[in-house]
Amino acid sequence: MSDAVNPYKSPETTAVSERPLFAQGNITEAMLIYLKGASPWLRFIGILGFISSGLTAIWSLLFTAFIPFIGQGLGNVPGLETFTEVSGPLGAAFGGFFIVVILGAALLIFFPSLFAYRFGEKIRTYLRTGTDQDLELALKNNKSLWKFFGIVCIVYLAFVPLMIVISIIAGVASLLF
Repeated sequence: MSDAVNPYKSPETTAVSERPLFAQGNITEAMLIYLKGASPWLRFIGILGFISSGLTAIWSLLFTAFIPFIGQGLGNVPGLETFTEVSGPLGAAFGGFFIVVILGAALLIFFPSLFAYRFGEKIRTYLRTGTDQDLELALKNNKSLWKFFGIVCIVYLAFVPLMIVISIIAGVASLLF
């Protein structure tokens, strides 16, 4: 073969270690605009989540407090005499179960709201100060938000087949007895 230049040869470059853009401080103007636009919405969603979580907790406590009165009121309606049991020990058990489930739901609303609010607040702080630590904390809260949602999805995906099996067993048991 000749010493001519090979047009099919791969280009050669010097090896340069790549560092993340943030470590170099190369945040573009567009990135800052997007962060600035997202910050108020994240804080707004966080605040709405806090309000929803609080109202859910209050609602569960109020409903639980009124379970005995609901049972007594429904017991006076013809044909619904069996609801008087709701005001006794069965009502207490139902109320206890209900409050645990609804307070759990309030917690499920609270934590993503907290992470979203902190994410928005740290972005806001970063836009004022420009320190890498504030951006790092913002991204940490973003990671925590999505990790929380991922864990909730995994639990949900494990819970649904379990409920399907329990429903089938209950259906078969109701046909047999």
